[in-house]
Amino acid sequence: MLRAAAAFALSLGLLSSFWATPSAVAKGNPPPGYEEVCVQAMHTCYFQLKSEVADDGKKESEQKPGKAQQIKKRLCNFGGAAQACTSELGNWSNTHQCYLQRMDPPPPYNSPIWTGKDLTKGGVWACVREQGYDEGRHLVTRFIWIQGEPDTVIVDPLTLVYRAIAEMKLAKPQLQTTPGPGQIGLVNMPVWLWVTKSENTWGPITRSASVPGLTVDVKAQVKAVNWSLGDGKTLRCETAGTPYKTTFGIKDSPDCGHRYLKTSQGQPTCQYDVTATTHWDITWQSTLGDTGQIPMTQSAGTQIRIGEAVPVLVDPDSNAHAPAAPSTAGC
Repeated sequence: MLRAAAAFALSLGLLSSFWATPSAVAKGNPPPGYEEVCVQAMHTCYFQLKSEVADDGKKESEQKPGKAQQIKKRLCNFGGAAQACTSELGNWSNTHQCYLQRMDPPPPYNSPIWTGKDLTKGGVWACVREQGYDEGRHLVTRFIWIQGEPDTVIVDPLTLVYRAIAEMKLAKPQLQTTPGPGQIGLVNMPVWLWVTKSENTWGPITRSASVPGLTVDVKAQVKAVNWSLGDGKTLRCETAGTPYKTTFGIKDSPDCGHRYLKTSQGQPTCQYDVTATTHWDITWQSTLGDTGQIPMTQSAGTQIRIGEAVPVLVDPDSNAHAPAAPSTAGC
C-alpha cells in the first residue's frame, strides 16, 4: 500500500492536465447534468457530464438535456468493461487503455522518448493504469509520445464549449462616467454613462475547441448593460453608451444616462456607488449539429459625487458674474 501511495503521489507530482483553467467559468454553478471536476494536484477545474459508471459497474441512466443540447456521452472501457472516463489519475484513453496526463514541463529534448519524433506535432504523456487486486493493487506508469491530441477528452460539445470560453478570457466592463472621478456633478443635471468596447469586454469574440471528430465554434457578445446607480434606481442600456464630449454641452446622453435628484452628501463616502453589469450572450454550435446558448455576466464599479448649486452674492455694481458653485458641505 505504501508503494502504491508513493507511486500515486509521484505521478501527480510530475504531471499536469491539458485542460485549460476556465477563468471565465470557474465561478458559478455547473449547468444541469454537469459537475465541476477539480484535480487539486494539478490546480485545474472544468465542467463535464456526470459520471457515466455506477457503483455496480453498469452505466447510469443518462440525463436528458434540452432540445438544443442533444448530446452523446463517450463510453470508456477497459478490456470491454465499463470504466470511469475521468479520475484523479487523468482522462481515460480507450486507445491506450490507461489514464493520460500531459507532462508539463515536457522531458528534456535529449530524452530518448523524443527520438525520431517531431516536437512541434505532439507531446509526451504519462499513461497510468492501476493493476493487481486488493493488497496487491498498484499503479503502473509508462511515458508515451502522442501526435496531436489523444482520445481522452469526453466527446461532449459542452465540455469543449467551456474550454473555448476559458480561452476568450472575458473581462469586466471598463466603465466610464461624466462626471468622472475627481469631478462633482449637480442635482438634476445630466450624467453620462458608457463602457469602453474591446473584444474581451464587449465582443464580438469567437473561439473554437476541438477533439478528434468534434469541433465547437463559440461566439460571445454583450447584449445589454445593467447600471445600478446607488440612489435606488437602475438603468438597462441596450448599447455600450455614448462617450461624453465637451462639445455636447449640457444635455442628456442619447442612449445611456441618468439625473440624480438628491446630492450624495448622505452616502457613506459622500459618493454614489455605481455598478455596471454586462450581460453576455454566448452561442455555440458543433460539427455534430448541436447548438446551445449560455448566459454570463461581468460586473465593475465606480463612484459618482453629486452636489447642489449654491448661489454666490456679488456686488451689483460690479461687472463680475460669479457662477453658482456646487455645494458639498459636510463631505
